[in-house]
Amino acid sequence: MTAQLPARKPARPFFSSGPCAKPPGYAPEKLATESLGRSHRAKIGKTRLQYCIDLMREVLGLPDTHRIGIVPGSDTGAFEMAMWTMLGARGVTCLAWESFGEGWVTDAVKQLKLEPKVHRADYGQLPDLSKVDFADDVLFTWNGTTSGVRVPDGEWIPDDREGLTFADATSAVFAYDIPWDKIDVATFSWQKVLGGEGGHGVLILGPRAVERLEEYTPSWPLPKVFRLVSKGKLTEGVFKGETINTPSMLAVEDAIFALEWAKSVGGLEGLKARCTANADALNKIVAHRDWLGHLAVDHGIRSKTSVCLTVEGADEAFIKAMASALEKEGAAYDIAGYRDAPPGLRIWCGATVETADIEDLGPWLDWAYATVKAAA
Repeated sequence: MTAQLPARKPARPFFSSGPCAKPPGYAPEKLATESLGRSHRAKIGKTRLQYCIDLMREVLGLPDTHRIGIVPGSDTGAFEMAMWTMLGARGVTCLAWESFGEGWVTDAVKQLKLEPKVHRADYGQLPDLSKVDFADDVLFTWNGTTSGVRVPDGEWIPDDREGLTFADATSAVFAYDIPWDKIDVATFSWQKVLGGEGGHGVLILGPRAVERLEEYTPSWPLPKVFRLVSKGKLTEGVFKGETINTPSMLAVEDAIFALEWAKSVGGLEGLKARCTANADALNKIVAHRDWLGHLAVDHGIRSKTSVCLTVEGADEAFIKAMASALEKEGAAYDIAGYRDAPPGLRIWCGATVETADIEDLGPWLDWAYATVKAAA
C-alpha cells in the first residue's frame, strides 16, 4: 500500500548543510550591482569589500582587537592558510570528531610533517576536552557540520593558554555566542549560517595570532595566496578589503545582502533565536517518532545548525532512497547525511531556514520512511 502524500509541502525545501538556504526574501535582482565589472582594487570595489568586513564585525560583535580578512578557498582555504602560516612554532594538538577535523589532522601529519597530539571521538560524541594541553597550539571544530556535534562553550579554553586556539567555526558563527577572548584564529565561509555563496573564506585573527605571524617564519614554502606577512609585518591591507587574489564581487554583494538581512532580523541575537527555534521544531519531530533519533544524544553538545539524525534500520541505500523520494516531490532537498558519517539524515536548521518549513517537513519524513520501507 502506497503511503499518502502529506497535504502541505515546506514552502522553501532547502535543507542542505552547505551551501545553505538563501535568506528569506532573497532574489538575485535585489543585489547591488555597481561593483560588478569593476576592479576590486578600484575605489568602489575596496569600499564594498570594507563594508562587507564592517558588517561582519557589527553582526558578530567582534572586538576591535580581532582583524577580519576575506580570503580564497572557502572555510577550507582560510583554515589551511592559518595552519600553513602559524603552525610549527610549538607543539600541536588536534581534536577530531568528524570528517573536517580529521582533515586538519591529515594536513598536520602528512603535509606539514608535524607530530600532533590527537584527541578523537566517534561521530555523535566529543573527546574529553579536559585533557587538552594548551601549551600546544590547539585545532578544533566549533560545530561539526558532518556529525551534528558542537563544543558546549568556551569555558574549557583557559585565559592563560600558551599556545594559540584555531577554531574552524564555519557552521557556528552567526548561530552561537563565540567568546572571542578565547579564540586566536577563527575561520568560516558565507555559505553556511548566512546562506551566502561559496568560494570565499573569512579569516579572523586575534592579537596573539598577529604576534605569531610577525615573529615566526615557518620552515616550509608558502604559496602566494597564503602569505599574510610582508617584511616581517602583517599585511594590514588584507583586513581592509585589499584581498590577496581577485574576489567575486557578485559573491561579496550576495554576502552583503545576507548581512543586511541579518541586521533586519535583530542581528546576532535574532539569528541565534531563529536557529534555536528551528532546532527546537526538529527536536519535537524526532521526539514523536520512534524510528528517528539524534546522532548527538547529549543535548548539551548537539548542533543547532547541522542537525544529524539516525533512522532505525537504515543503511546508506535506504537513506539515499529517502532523500531521493523527498527531492522528487520537491519536499526536501539534500538531506542525506555526509558520505563519511554513519548513515542518516542531516537537516540544516540555520537562521535562513523558516521554522514553519521545519514543522512541515515532519509528515514528509514519515511519508518517505514508509514509502522506502514498503519498497524494501
